[in-house]
Amino acid sequence: MLKIMHRLISNTGKYKGRIRASYITAFLKGLMLKAPLVLCFLCISWFMQGQLDKKRCIYLGLAVLASVILQAVFEHASNVLQSAAGYMVFADMRLRLGDHLRKLPMGYFTEGNMGKISSVLATDMVFIEENCMGVLSELVTFIISQGIMTVMMFVMDIRLGLLSLLIVAAFIIVGNLMLKTSAGHSIIKQEASESLTEEVLDFAEGIGIIKSYNMLGDKSKRLTDEFENSCKKSIDFEVAYGPWARALYLTFGIGTSAVLAMCAYLFNAGKISDIYMVGMALFLFDMFVSIKSYYGQMARLTVTNASLDRIEEVFAAEELKDEGRKTFSDAGSDAAEIVYDNVSFAYTDKDVLKNVSFEVKQGEMAALVGPSGGGKSTIASLLARFWDVKSGRILIRGEDIRNVSIGNLMDQISMVFQRVYLFQDTVYNNIAIGRPDATREEVEEAAKKARCYDFIMQLPEGFNTVIGEGGASLSGGEKQRISIARCILKDSPIVILDEATASVDADNERAIQEAISELCKDKTLLVIAHRLKTIKDADQILVVSDGEIIERGDHASLINKNGTYANMVSLQNE
Repeated sequence: MLKIMHRLISNTGKYKGRIRASYITAFLKGLMLKAPLVLCFLCISWFMQGQLDKKRCIYLGLAVLASVILQAVFEHASNVLQSAAGYMVFADMRLRLGDHLRKLPMGYFTEGNMGKISSVLATDMVFIEENCMGVLSELVTFIISQGIMTVMMFVMDIRLGLLSLLIVAAFIIVGNLMLKTSAGHSIIKQEASESLTEEVLDFAEGIGIIKSYNMLGDKSKRLTDEFENSCKKSIDFEVAYGPWARALYLTFGIGTSAVLAMCAYLFNAGKISDIYMVGMALFLFDMFVSIKSYYGQMARLTVTNASLDRIEEVFAAEELKDEGRKTFSDAGSDAAEIVYDNVSFAYTDKDVLKNVSFEVKQGEMAALVGPSGGGKSTIASLLARFWDVKSGRILIRGEDIRNVSIGNLMDQISMVFQRVYLFQDTVYNNIAIGRPDATREEVEEAAKKARCYDFIMQLPEGFNTVIGEGGASLSGGEKQRISIARCILKDSPIVILDEATASVDADNERAIQEAISELCKDKTLLVIAHRLKTIKDADQILVVSDGEIIERGDHASLINKNGTYANMVSLQNE
């Protein structure tokens, strides 16, 4: 228990001092919690000795009132120091997690970790924040209170004190066995929660396909199975925890009875006075309440321990190194704009690219073509350091991109992909992401060049219209043109283009082609091509298959080779 408490505190960062300060108020609260009992014992003692007078009654009454008021004051101070700090701790932790996720390679988000991330944010952090940060000082209060009650037993009689220590030891043994059982089931319970979150996300993201193919029954069954599994694991947790909870209550009952029996024996033997016997009647049923309550919090803390494991697992994911301090030379230098030098790459143990080498000069267009899954998108993604190469190197104007900060690298590159994501924000802000310091005139000019100004002005609030998350309130072509507008505004010398017109209607295709023409003026282009008619004028065409460049050249030379590219063109023409 103490290890879990220490682990929880070690994650509180700059708020650690506040939470430790709350232990002082918890200690004082623990004293005040038992003060009325002690005062009652003193009152009865004076009464039975004939020493209770009006003056002492007033003093006792004032002392009880003061202890109750101070107890409330110390509890409030503890909440201010600890519970409020708990919310601030996890506010900072969520920001740190966001910054950490931003620095992870894209491969982390394609390995089934989205459910883990969502579960950490929506379940683990919330559970600790709402259920555990507020109980740390309570646990300290329980420990202090139990200590006071045990000391009182030694004051009454050393044999009562020793018996109390023996019963506390029994509580610790039962509690630790309960902790061991709960810990294993807590991990299983939280893993089931993660699996459920993953399935819910999958169901929500694919609901259109699910409905269109009338698969609601199959997919709903999978989702229902996950709910049932999560429910079963939670019940299994309670079933495993239940017997130990009953054992804890049984220890409480036996311990209380044992102390009462010992008191009766000592009283009959004349070893303790009638005053102490009456005092025991006061203390008896509060004797082991604190340690019982202490271990009663165990279920929360074991779940907290499992939650901390999962939180730390996400934070332990290795970030892309961003230690580069060099800068790129200015565009227009003699060095090639882009160089891939024997680049190899693998997802975990699976080789994706093998010894890929090519150069693109400034202002040239290089097109990547080939079968799906051949490695075209991976080649383009490595240029933007979504991942790092396994071996070889990628240069921009003679400088290895790993020797330059990621921020500086991204200043050189604009990307337009088929799948566009827009934020739930105004149209203006979605475009201005390209260059946040741009003037309104520059944003509007970029929109005009991207052929989206007219439809933006027809929206209810024009540029100030808030669009749905992911651009849900816009058509695919409209979203695409807004994404091109922000690339135009960014005005980077290198453009990565995943053919943006592959899945839009004819009217939008014309507008998008015009927008892309504006974007690509005087730029170096790396194009992932799906429809070969759009790359006939490329300076070089690279045919990628099974992670290797199997052909290269311009359109005419590749047609004359009568190889893979020529066959692809023939098939598309047919």
